[in-house]
Amino acid sequence: MRYHALAVLSTLSAAPFSDLATPPLPPWADVCVKHTWNTVPANWETLGPPPPGTTIDLYIALQPRRNNALIDALHEVAELIAPRQDTLELVHSWLEHHGVPSSSISTSHGGGWLTITSVPVSRADELLSASYRLYRHTGENASEVILRTVSYSLPAVLDGHVQTVSPTTYFAPPRELPQTSRQYPREEGAAAVVNATLRKPVSVLPPAQEVVTPSFVRWLYKTQAYEPLAMGYNALGILGLNDEYPSYTDLTRFMTDYRADAVAATFTVQQVNGGGFNPNQPGSEANVDTQWTGVMAYPIPHIYYSTGGQLQISDGQPASNDAYLVWFNYLLGQEDIPPTISISYSNPETIFPLEYASSLCNLFAQLGSRGVSVIVSSGDDGVGRGDCRDNSGSVRFTPSFPSSCPWVTSVGGTVGHDPEVGLSMSGGGFSMHFTRPDYQEGMVAPFLGSIDSQYAGLYDPRGRGIPDISAQASWCVYIRLPGRHAVSGTSVSAPIIAGIVSLLNDYLISTGRPRLGFLNLLLYGHGRDGVNDITSGSNPGCGTDGFTAIPGWDPVTGMGTPDFISLQDILDILIPV
Repeated sequence: MRYHALAVLSTLSAAPFSDLATPPLPPWADVCVKHTWNTVPANWETLGPPPPGTTIDLYIALQPRRNNALIDALHEVAELIAPRQDTLELVHSWLEHHGVPSSSISTSHGGGWLTITSVPVSRADELLSASYRLYRHTGENASEVILRTVSYSLPAVLDGHVQTVSPTTYFAPPRELPQTSRQYPREEGAAAVVNATLRKPVSVLPPAQEVVTPSFVRWLYKTQAYEPLAMGYNALGILGLNDEYPSYTDLTRFMTDYRADAVAATFTVQQVNGGGFNPNQPGSEANVDTQWTGVMAYPIPHIYYSTGGQLQISDGQPASNDAYLVWFNYLLGQEDIPPTISISYSNPETIFPLEYASSLCNLFAQLGSRGVSVIVSSGDDGVGRGDCRDNSGSVRFTPSFPSSCPWVTSVGGTVGHDPEVGLSMSGGGFSMHFTRPDYQEGMVAPFLGSIDSQYAGLYDPRGRGIPDISAQASWCVYIRLPGRHAVSGTSVSAPIIAGIVSLLNDYLISTGRPRLGFLNLLLYGHGRDGVNDITSGSNPGCGTDGFTAIPGWDPVTGMGTPDFISLQDILDILIPV
């Protein structure tokens, strides 16, 4: 080998000097595909290239200096997710090579994200070896147009330095509210709720036609006697998307009918990224969220984050409006963040590219590091929506995201009482993006052992298991005037849990103790003694019977449903006053 190497050197030394004058190719010339779709995602159609002169804002997530930092120490996230200096230098050199002015580059989220504003689409195509096109969803009543590419690549030299670039290959169904999947018609709902208004907690399974009322839920989970004391130091935040707004009038009517001592309940609205607010045109999801968190946690202050999102055409120009990213940017930039956040939105994990989902998940971890408990609906499709066939035709269970992120608390659904059972639509299963976190190991393994080879190949047994906890989610009452309604789905069980967690935070704060923060460490530790184990029910989907609830953790109801008084007692032991 040494002889051949010397021969090559000799040949080079004999070559004319002019032949050596050609500068070497820059490292940016060698690119690797970062993510691509084989075809345009289902239910989307291309409208062709955007108009000349169109610009786009790009978000670049940089690799943390320690890849497992979020697992090792959540409380050090803010420092550990910062990129290495060589990462910054390399990425800035790449951008400079492509003529991106430094004045258009800014950082956020502890330096872990770069935002590049007003990038001409032609330059973005060159930068990412992409081909941006305008796309419109082909579903019913879908009119929004987004700017996306079905493939993008990055220089090989950036591998290990850049996690993902957005917006690129993420095609989210527009204005989808997958959690509110079953509602009473207005007339039927009004009659059913009127008949159930005086309902008292009983020790038998209630008839299926009866709706679930706040008094029943507060009694069931033992919160009705607690009176919050730390309102000046506590708050509950609600993420609002898709131009969904809550109504003050509907909230007052809800409290008048179902919790007379809370008629004064209200909420403040913070508008993020152009999010609107018109309480005269309320949405069902927004009303469910504010009414059920409010009735559980009154009088703790509530903040509704009306967040604009998705790439929409405005004056012929698409504007970069990734709802999650701009919401994180806003929230993490606040000095004070509510200790509890409720999120009732999700989509199948399969539509989120891995790098994109991982980057968002890291931002959820940052919230945990700042003492925030993030509560997320697990979805309403059991183990998966539709036939669950992937591009190859194979069936795979499809959990939802962001519920599958290990740094949020995923909430499933239950129905009835004595016994309380897993709701058939309760989203649950195992992530295809995220491996099982250490805090789940001792609880998830027994379930996997109980099912042996059932559904082998339909899910990843190494994946993060969801949900973590559950609550009532069948025919839960809410108000949207002029009628009363009832809704089934984890869009209501998540606000119920968020309200209970906010009460627990109040209990800690009012006695001079630190708030809960990332909740799962408690749930899978000593907190397991503070939940009601749900041992029956299943969540069919994907043409299968789904998983079945068993003693201990299961992918239908998680660890079970909360017992507020027992959780208080556990906190007193773990964190003495």
